[in-house]
Amino acid sequence: MLTAPQFWDNRNLFSRLLSYALWPLALIYGWFLSLRNVAQDFNFAKAAPVPIIIVGNLRVGGTGKTPIVIALALQLKALGWHPGIISRGYLSADSKKKSTHYHATKLREAIEVTPRSDPAIVGDEPVLIAQKTHGTIPLWVQANRRKSIAALLNKNPQVNVIISDDGLQNFGLPRWPAREGGRDIELVVRDSRGEGNGFLLPAGPLRESALRERDATLMTSVEIDSATDPNYFLEQRAVYLSPEIGLAYSLNDHSLQYSLAEIAQMFAPTTIVAIAALGNPSRFFACLNEHGLEPRCIALPDHSSYSSEFFAEIKAECILITEKDAVKCRHIVDERIWVVPMKVTLSTDFMTWVISIISRPDPRLK
Repeated sequence: MLTAPQFWDNRNLFSRLLSYALWPLALIYGWFLSLRNVAQDFNFAKAAPVPIIIVGNLRVGGTGKTPIVIALALQLKALGWHPGIISRGYLSADSKKKSTHYHATKLREAIEVTPRSDPAIVGDEPVLIAQKTHGTIPLWVQANRRKSIAALLNKNPQVNVIISDDGLQNFGLPRWPAREGGRDIELVVRDSRGEGNGFLLPAGPLRESALRERDATLMTSVEIDSATDPNYFLEQRAVYLSPEIGLAYSLNDHSLQYSLAEIAQMFAPTTIVAIAALGNPSRFFACLNEHGLEPRCIALPDHSSYSSEFFAEIKAECILITEKDAVKCRHIVDERIWVVPMKVTLSTDFMTWVISIISRPDPRLK
């Protein structure tokens, strides 16, 4: 996973000059995207037999897709649908070196994920999704998403809608977008960083143009600055989501739970440390601050792995981590570690719209 350099989001003179110096490479990347999109218009990819909902982002790094995938799957299931989930299964560089199964996962076979799967093999986010959906929703990982779809449907023929965790830029993932009359949905997840400096890779953080068409934009922060492009939401469906913080629970005893306000009273501010290995760790740290905590914050590269030795070196009485980090800490015994859960809830209006799309008859059969 590419780590975002600071100049992508800074607006100072040095950052601008660096972005402009890389602009020729971004231009080449843009030409490649255009050629790929033209090829995709010929619909070379074989259509999936069920509707697909793609939850993706335009910029490099996490924007909060995983909680949305979880919420979407659980709410669809509660409404009587039989969802399945596919994911690429990102690994940290360290996990790739350690995992003897990595190349098999990446190149040859799709792997089913359960709540007890090893995140070093299938990725931390898929394991988290499996745990939060209680293993009741089929989930498969593979870099080739068509293989994931085939494996998922072969073992779970009852699945009637597939949610793809990421994949907006995946050429081989078939889709007929809802806005074009199809029954597949493309969702762009956008956080408080917006589009950064607005440049494509490598001059900026964007995988695709900020003006890329989509069926809806899901906003994971109320701090988004729409002044970057006043026409960004013109004639587009935009949904604002408010992450909800639950009771923090002990890593080694999930029955032991406290609110963040209680934790703030239990420990002195100077003895609390927060750790996050996310695409945008500042979002987690900001949530803690909003709930009255002022911990010392340690941001790690996305998908980083953990060890007992790592935590032993941290001088603190209370260590706060995310649930995504917790799936990689099952082997660690440390009573100082508390897991802070975060979730989102999709509105009834949004879910009604989603169901109206995926309930459409297959337009290819007309």
